[in-house]
Amino acid sequence: MARALRLAERGAYTTRPNPMVGCVIAREGQVVGEGWHQRKGGPHAEVFALQAAGEQARGATAYVTLEPCAHTGSTGPCADALIAAGVTKVVAAMRDPFPQVDGAGFDKLRAAGVEVQSGLMEAQARQLNRGFLSRIERGRPWLRVKLGTSLDGRTAMANGESKWITGEASRRDVQRWRARSGAILTGANTVLADDPSLTVRLEDASEFVPPLRVVLDPGLATIARGRVREGDAPTLYLHAPDAKPPRELAAQRAAVDVREGRFDLLAVLALLARREINEVQVEAGATLAGAFLAAGLVDELLLYVAPTLLGDGARPLFSGLGIEAMAQRTRLQVVESRSVGEDQRLLLRPVAG
Repeated sequence: MARALRLAERGAYTTRPNPMVGCVIAREGQVVGEGWHQRKGGPHAEVFALQAAGEQARGATAYVTLEPCAHTGSTGPCADALIAAGVTKVVAAMRDPFPQVDGAGFDKLRAAGVEVQSGLMEAQARQLNRGFLSRIERGRPWLRVKLGTSLDGRTAMANGESKWITGEASRRDVQRWRARSGAILTGANTVLADDPSLTVRLEDASEFVPPLRVVLDPGLATIARGRVREGDAPTLYLHAPDAKPPRELAAQRAAVDVREGRFDLLAVLALLARREINEVQVEAGATLAGAFLAAGLVDELLLYVAPTLLGDGARPLFSGLGIEAMAQRTRLQVVESRSVGEDQRLLLRPVAG
């Protein structure tokens, strides 16, 4: 199963909105076939593994990171393929909560006399597909806020200058996180101040699906400018209901409720979930980052800490949190810490409660 999980991760940049899935087929203690879901619309992991195993799949055990599908979508049901190949046992890391599967794959296998077990390394499988599971189970994407900061928690000088706080290695590393994201989200102020392209720029030849670029712009002040409109990646502008978008922008915009001058951020995420976005990476200033955190919508914080100081006049990581007493502090759990060049990369998650 550990091998199947590693295989599944190879599809991190290409399978969305589908989950990442890996499969290993073993017989008499030996691996006879393996595969992973490589891209949306292509064969699933079980199909690749069965093709590799050939006749040796008969009487074998299939280890798969997610319940085999039982419905016909872009491909046929994987449960049927396993049955037809003569696999006698299927060990799945977890049940698939997708409504068209959700136990139906297990039921079909058991009805055909295949032994089924589920739950092996489930925590690791859920971690791997946290974006897909968030969209299916919570109705919103997994939200990650990416920030580069100095040691004293500053993200830019008072005048907005921020190039470059972190080093080149960190900027390369960010591209990997962008590549696994279904959408990169920012605000109008960031577009106007920094003119980001919000595209994926990998140094190697890794295949990836360009993430959707999302700009929160109540009055559509940025639609006529900026690198965020350039390149092959699609762009979506979210605006207030009373904004007057130009006719040619019809396919690139959507209205979202604005309350007291602020977007309904949960409605923003629900809209992106309907567009089959699994993971959103927020790359914005302190105001928007703080609004997501204050609303309890941040699932993880990707923080690049540079060994430098910017002083108390520089801009903070978050604004608008309204913390006035120690009891109100936001507690974070360090999930991972590693050096990236001269910087330190922290992956943190808010502690419930």
